[in-house]
Amino acid sequence: QVQLVESGGDLVQLGGSLRLSCAASGNIFSINDMGWYRQAPGKERELVATISSGGRTYYADSVKGRFTISRDNAKTTVYLQMNTLRPEDTAVYYCYAATWPSGDQWGRGTQVTVSS
Repeated sequence: QVQLVESGGDLVQLGGSLRLSCAASGNIFSINDMGWYRQAPGKERELVATISSGGRTYYADSVKGRFTISRDNAKTTVYLQMNTLRPEDTAVYYCYAATWPSGDQWGRGTQVTVSS
């Protein structure tokens, strides 16, 4: 099993920046891709960004050019640098790790609120 702990969520003004972190522990050698989802009130959880163990990244169209996902050399911590934040970015952000053979593991989430 892998445990994921997110941090960095906060209240920020329109146009501001935040950096989210997600630290993995446990059976870290089972981790492949890592990434971030988010869920706003009354909406479904949506994919924000992913990064493979080889460093390949994917971004949702809504965050391209504003968010950057990265991973440390040990590949146990994933970051999400969020710039030019908008009110529609307000959500609980969840870290996930795709593991073998246990499947996707999730953190508990961190709240990001963007005020206008």
